[in-house]
Amino acid sequence: MQATTQPPGSVYGGLSDLLRTFCQARQIAMPEKLQQIQNLERFDYNLWREILTEIDNQLQQPALGLEIARYVQLKHLGVLGYLAQSCVNLGEALQRYHDFHRLVYDGSPLIIQAESDYLSIRWDVPEIFTTQITNEIAIALMNQFLLHFLHIDDIELSEVSFVHTAPKNAHYYAQYFRCQVKFSQPFAQIKVPISLLGKPIRHADQTLQELLTHQAQALLAKLPNSSELDERLQQAILKGLQKHRCQIEEIATQLNMSIRKLQRHLQLQNTTFQQRVQALRLMLAQQYLKDQHLSLLDIALLLGYSEQSAFQRAFKHWTGQTPQNWRSTHRQ
Repeated sequence: MQATTQPPGSVYGGLSDLLRTFCQARQIAMPEKLQQIQNLERFDYNLWREILTEIDNQLQQPALGLEIARYVQLKHLGVLGYLAQSCVNLGEALQRYHDFHRLVYDGSPLIIQAESDYLSIRWDVPEIFTTQITNEIAIALMNQFLLHFLHIDDIELSEVSFVHTAPKNAHYYAQYFRCQVKFSQPFAQIKVPISLLGKPIRHADQTLQELLTHQAQALLAKLPNSSELDERLQQAILKGLQKHRCQIEEIATQLNMSIRKLQRHLQLQNTTFQQRVQALRLMLAQQYLKDQHLSLLDIALLLGYSEQSAFQRAFKHWTGQTPQNWRSTHRQ
């Protein structure tokens, strides 16, 4: 029996058309999962990650996420892209992007922070939910949005960061983004000079912006509720698993709330605390199993189990496979 998982959000359906466009341009076979989601309004983020990984495995091309982003069109970002394009200046466009970013991806907050002379733009996605290609395409899409869709003259980035280690073709990233690119950083982000916020957008249209804002608000209201509490809960459980302190009493204390209030919040989402913990354990287990240097005992201990056998029973209950079989299948 599969574990009840809490997928980290959904993705706007226009991005499936982006991948279809890329596959056609490169004359490669569309993954079956990609064919199945064509014309859907939204689809699960986990599916997005799986499809990108399948394309990556098929092409085995360095910096693939950057190449896919070259094919993005404004329609692939939906109403959010057109709304930002109708703004008066870059600062206003980034504010609208912040307000409605969930229309493109609703699984994590978009964080825009002023730091010294630049703005830092990043998504607060737990590392276990990302891959090199998902980070590449997220940053590259924002790059295309800023440099090509807003019609702003003379805009340059300050810096781009990635969490993965520097590849052999690191110079290609610098050429692509035309700025300093850092690797092995705490998170993926893009930095823009604050001095550019007043840069005017040539296609600004206040009337159109008001109409599109109403449309975006209506679409946002249809999305499942996602609160800051859910994001804090997820982070607290992940940290608790690492420290072998993942009882509901300890997590509730970290969140500054009572156990009863936390349980009531989870009931409204038709889940329980244990289901949340097991879902994250499963996702962590699958990430750890990809590392051939970790033994099953190592993984069991990392997940908070005192015995390897307990982890093996739990994993088979979640997936229907033993950890050994899952690891073998993934390696193949």
